[in-house]
Amino acid sequence: MPEGVIVKALSGYYYVKPLRGEDIAWEADNIQCRARGIFKKRGESPLVGDRVLYTLTENGEGAVEQILPRSTELIRPPVANASLAVLLFSVREPDLNLQLLDKFLVHIEHAGLETLIVLTKLDLAGQDMDAAEAARRLYEKIGYEVLVTSSVTGLGRKEVQKRLAGRISVFSGQSGVGKSSLLNALVPELDLETSAISLRLGRGRHTTRHVELIDIGGGYVADTPGFSQLDFLELGVEELGSCFREFAALSQDCKFRGCTHLHEPGCRVMEAVEAAEVAASRYEHYRTFFNEMKDKKRRY
Repeated sequence: MPEGVIVKALSGYYYVKPLRGEDIAWEADNIQCRARGIFKKRGESPLVGDRVLYTLTENGEGAVEQILPRSTELIRPPVANASLAVLLFSVREPDLNLQLLDKFLVHIEHAGLETLIVLTKLDLAGQDMDAAEAARRLYEKIGYEVLVTSSVTGLGRKEVQKRLAGRISVFSGQSGVGKSSLLNALVPELDLETSAISLRLGRGRHTTRHVELIDIGGGYVADTPGFSQLDFLELGVEELGSCFREFAALSQDCKFRGCTHLHEPGCRVMEAVEAAEVAASRYEHYRTFFNEMKDKKRRY
């Protein structure tokens, strides 16, 4: 059976590009496929990014017969085999939201993907330039790679494209931060729809309606719907601390195994916060997420 990659999922159809060796044959037409009923019986669902075996049917369409083993799997956004998460957060319009950025980082750490933080719209920074620079220093100190971009001036575009080469990447972030604008700058012929920002609400309209792999010349980007909320249902509360990089190393020296870093004596993380070795904002977000997860556990 021929092998291909699902590049788009929409309304119950999976659009498969044939593989030529290890490369996606982008010049080939999409093959519109349905998934065999066996997947539903098993509780499985094909995802964008999946390598699959498929057969052709008499009407020129196809059927997904087998999903090949995945290297990674994201639940939200639903993407398989991505190796890099690009988290886009704007300096302004909407304003930089570090709590939401930390929530994204928790999910990406849990999924085991590499992370690239991209601060967009530097051309609008104005008086917020210091806040953007402080955020860049904070996350670089933790160990994250941070790039600053402007789709208006072209700042950072080449650096982003270089990081995307040779892999499937996921673009995610708050609505209206410039995901589509950056992709249009990387691949002008895409002409993706962009949205104006509501100044009253401080957020943009969702312009991406479905998950789709985009060929950016040497790499593939899964442009995904914007999110304003993420939940922690797939993450255990005991795993939260390990999803904060700077906590993971310190927790080995906590007095008690399974320390929650909230009230225990001899907690190395709490000592580091007191000594300003760990950013107070990160610790406060950890406490907020911990309580949110405990509340959800009680409800479910």
